[in-house]
Amino acid sequence: MPFVPVLHAEWIKIRTLRSLLGALAAVLVVTVTFSAVTAARADRSDPLYAVFFGVSLGQVAAVVFGALAVSGEYRGGALRLTLAAVPDRTRWFAAKAVAVALPVLAVGLLTGLVTLAVGRATVELTWEEGLRGVVGCALYLTLMALFAAGLAAALRSGVGTLGLLIPFLLIVSFVVGDLASGAADCLPDRAGQLALHSASEGPLGPWTGLAVTALWAGAALGVGAWGVRRRDG
Repeated sequence: MPFVPVLHAEWIKIRTLRSLLGALAAVLVVTVTFSAVTAARADRSDPLYAVFFGVSLGQVAAVVFGALAVSGEYRGGALRLTLAAVPDRTRWFAAKAVAVALPVLAVGLLTGLVTLAVGRATVELTWEEGLRGVVGCALYLTLMALFAAGLAAALRSGVGTLGLLIPFLLIVSFVVGDLASGAADCLPDRAGQLALHSASEGPLGPWTGLAVTALWAGAALGVGAWGVRRRDG
């Protein structure tokens, strides 16, 4: 089966599952809400991060979306039916990854624009900073969703993936950052969020930080694709 029909089929799966649509909506609501609260109380030392602070919490919804979109295939023998229709496992997994990335990218752009509009009411940003924040927000959320999707394929479990990633994002990353800030800058979340800071004091800049997150996502997808090819459905 050609790639486009496979992608269309994967998109139908996503848009017909309320849990996945709810996760996408949560990306917008959580990010904008917490960003608005932070921007109103910001000390202005890092105005860009003050405006986009909510991304650090909204990313959890993006991770949930990516993990559930893939792990659903491992429940009730759904993957066997999928592979019966699309025997090329690599093509199927590539279509699944694109079907995860595109809606998160679209929601991420909308989230970035709304967050910027709300934040500019209380925090002064240049247009260059605002544009970087919007683009950085969309790319970062997309990469984290893909990172979760790759891990879900490797672990064959949404619960396992979320049980690993959510504590890491909310707790472990901050602890490591306090103990070894230089090494922590290369963690997937901290590296990507450099695009949401007005300035960077470490070796990575906003775009190189996103490139590091992209490497993490690519590695996770690579391991996930290997698992899909090697294991039985």
